[in-house]
Amino acid sequence: MAAPRGRLLCFPHAGGTANFFRAWHQWAPADWEVAAVCYPGREARVDRPCLTSMADLAGQLADALAPGMDTRTVFFGHSMGASVAHEVAARLAERGAPGPAQLFLSARAAPHRLRRTGTGDLTDDGLAAHVAKLGGPGAELLRDPEIRNLFLPPIRADYRLLDAYAAGPKATAVEVPIVAYYGEDDPGPSPDDVRAWASLTSAPFDARPFSGGHFYLVPHEAAVVQDISGRLTALG
Repeated sequence: MAAPRGRLLCFPHAGGTANFFRAWHQWAPADWEVAAVCYPGREARVDRPCLTSMADLAGQLADALAPGMDTRTVFFGHSMGASVAHEVAARLAERGAPGPAQLFLSARAAPHRLRRTGTGDLTDDGLAAHVAKLGGPGAELLRDPEIRNLFLPPIRADYRLLDAYAAGPKATAVEVPIVAYYGEDDPGPSPDDVRAWASLTSAPFDARPFSGGHFYLVPHEAAVVQDISGRLTALG
């Protein structure tokens, strides 16, 4: 089998898993591989402790990804994953290692627009209600006490990571094109917050809205991947 021409590497949202992107290959270019990172504390890495430091998470991911970055790679990150993708890209650049050819960032405010939310310190009921309000896939399963006990710890850890990150140091601009996607009715970042990613790159920037809320990505999954695919084709 011929080696792929490139790789679309996806970074999940808070509490999310690599499985969230399982269907993306069907809309991606046939000669591009679709892969996703798995954060500690879930799926195949469920035996690893969840991290509550962006520096630790991004540093570990940069270490793991650097050897394979000789393959042309672009990053896609949704919500928390957008911040993680940006931080990993910056760390690869700091090391002089090959980085992503493009960043696709979704439903996330630019770093300088982030604010602490205190979500990670909510009660279990409050945290489950917050997740349900965002409308993420499987949120209704948190009504089951056994499932809640399994899935709330990584969700809480991720939100605590995000609060610490909002108040702490952040990566500066990157020298790669950025495309930002967002839901027009997202209760989280405003369109201006998302468009503010334009100041985080010295390369071209574009933004595209979709109807829907924070998880606009679910009903528009095919359209988003097709948009990314068109841009990958333009990369040559």
